[in-house]
Amino acid sequence: MVSHLLRFIFLLSMLPEVIHAQTKGDGRPNILFILVDDLGYHDLGYTGSIFYETPNIDRLASEGMTFTNAYAASPICSPSRAAIMTGKYPARLNLTDYIPGNRHYGPHSDQKLASHPFKLFLDPNETTIAEALRSAGYSTFFAGKWHLGENEKDHPENHGFEINVGGNHTGHPEGGYFSPYNNPQLTDGPEGEYLTDRLTDETIKYMVQKRAQPFFAFLSFYTVHLPLQGKAEKIEKYQKKLNQIRLDGEGFSQQDQTYIKYHQDNPQYAAMVESLDENIGRLMGFLSQTGLERNTLVIFTSDNGGMATSNLAAQIPTSNAPLRTGKGYLHEGGICVPLIFRLPGTIKVGSTSEVPVIGTDFYPTFLAMAGLETLPEQHRDGISLQPLLTGKSMDERPLFWYYPHYSGGLGGRPSAAIRDGDFKLIYSFETNSGELFNVKRDKEEVSDLSLKLPKKKNQLNKKLQNWIGEMDVQLPYPNPSYQPEK
Repeated sequence: MVSHLLRFIFLLSMLPEVIHAQTKGDGRPNILFILVDDLGYHDLGYTGSIFYETPNIDRLASEGMTFTNAYAASPICSPSRAAIMTGKYPARLNLTDYIPGNRHYGPHSDQKLASHPFKLFLDPNETTIAEALRSAGYSTFFAGKWHLGENEKDHPENHGFEINVGGNHTGHPEGGYFSPYNNPQLTDGPEGEYLTDRLTDETIKYMVQKRAQPFFAFLSFYTVHLPLQGKAEKIEKYQKKLNQIRLDGEGFSQQDQTYIKYHQDNPQYAAMVESLDENIGRLMGFLSQTGLERNTLVIFTSDNGGMATSNLAAQIPTSNAPLRTGKGYLHEGGICVPLIFRLPGTIKVGSTSEVPVIGTDFYPTFLAMAGLETLPEQHRDGISLQPLLTGKSMDERPLFWYYPHYSGGLGGRPSAAIRDGDFKLIYSFETNSGELFNVKRDKEEVSDLSLKLPKKKNQLNKKLQNWIGEMDVQLPYPNPSYQPEK
């Protein structure tokens, strides 16, 4: 508490300098990109949660544009993050699973297929969004989860970020959410300091130190990824709340060895979501108090859907219901994510877009919003969303996913998918067949239209297979160790 108070006093003392510096800027917007780990689409108040409390994120949503059909480029973290950084599909990057991935340990006897090796790092030959903005005069900052390589040479500072606080090879906080953190890229705070608070402190500190130079701050929270560790007083609050509500229907269903969760009822997870929300409030308060909000593009999103399945029911933190399944799957629960853009005076307050967009679109959008030339040979799988953000219309285009892996204990299986207009086809590599859904009418993906609309299914499957061919991927192959159950 004392350390937070001292930091707050220090920040207040710097506000006049920050405000003065911004009046001397060149007019290009600052960019604050907030990425949350494993946050499900329905984990927020404005998207329908009645158990988790997110007043600050809900307020942010009301102040800008929300997207109801925003997608991660992968149902798993590392490939999704690589797509954000490069503007390319994970299939094109050959970075298709979390690093190091299940295939690192060899195929299991209960898996019908095996996958080919994929890159265990973000290719240094790619020009990242941080490198593009830095070359155009932006200061660049990264805080939090990176998970795009196994070695120090793969860290954020070698991909365009001048400052790296906490980013390395790990996909979760190795020391947990309370200091000491066991993170070589993040000095320990006072015992018991909360990681989500600390990463926000570091981001505010960075923004305070900026002068006339526009900045790109990438705040990549480790939360709400496992382990489930919330603040004690918040856990107690949500335990009491849980005791006062009635949950209808079964809490889980089971498919083979996988449990699927249908209720948002975990006090630990709710506590983590509330701490996230408090820190979004701190960030927005800082931008408001300094006047930075007038020229700062804020983006809030998640790297994939919420973790709603597992072979261990007690370890499932959230539910994406009514969306189907979650992290590790190409159903809506695994790839549909919350997305908010805010830039006062440019993006209409309280606006909503139903246009399907995907993680590869951030790169060209940031360049366009900064008034910079786009780099179509780099971010070739993304398009600028600037027309939507400024009240204009845009033609829709097909979106694609390629996930040729088993998602471990989550239960997902090798698959690919296409969304084209209102329809989505999910293709199984195990069965060489696809399921067709009208996701505008059936977001829950309960009605397979394959038999009713064979022409539509064949049309989408042809587009998907052509795209897979264009990506020049190595398809999953029969697992020599496979031992089918008798």
